[in-house]
Amino acid sequence: MSSTHDFGFTIDTLGWEAWAPVLELEKATPDEIQVLEESHPQAKTSPYYLLLVQEAEVLRQRSKLFNTIMYGPRGASRADRELAATAESRVNGCPYCASVHAQRFVQMKGDRDLMLRLLAEGVETEMPARQRAIVDYSVKLGATPSAATRSDIERLRGHGLTDAEILDITLSVAMFANANRLMQTLGEATRP
Repeated sequence: MSSTHDFGFTIDTLGWEAWAPVLELEKATPDEIQVLEESHPQAKTSPYYLLLVQEAEVLRQRSKLFNTIMYGPRGASRADRELAATAESRVNGCPYCASVHAQRFVQMKGDRDLMLRLLAEGVETEMPARQRAIVDYSVKLGATPSAATRSDIERLRGHGLTDAEILDITLSVAMFANANRLMQTLGEATRP
């Protein structure tokens, strides 16, 4: 395997390698197994989840929050949440999260070319005005949350986003400000 330091951002599926020992599944407690099953369909084989589950209650709460923010049936479309997550991950330099959520955006929206440009060229790449407003807002929140102003909200509203959609985009960015930091300080993405 090669480190992401060798290849940068990609829409390809990446692996992730922990820098600390992960839980050996055969040594898991019933509660740890339950938390893994509640967290993600591949959690039992994911080094990331097998590392985090060593603090089972923390992972339980983190997974509930993540799943509610990213998959809850309200407000912003899944595609808009995935766009915000990808932009935040690109700005934070997290290739693993950027690749996962770029793939999910493509699954929801189908605009693979936009994701390829965002990953290759960065968050400044050309895109339609509505998506540009979402990305600009996401980047501002990720870089300096206090820099976001009423005018940023008005710009999103001007592109047809409701307050519930704006809240979901904000929650997605906040979730990935946290997720990117966990991924990048506990291990690194790898290319299989």
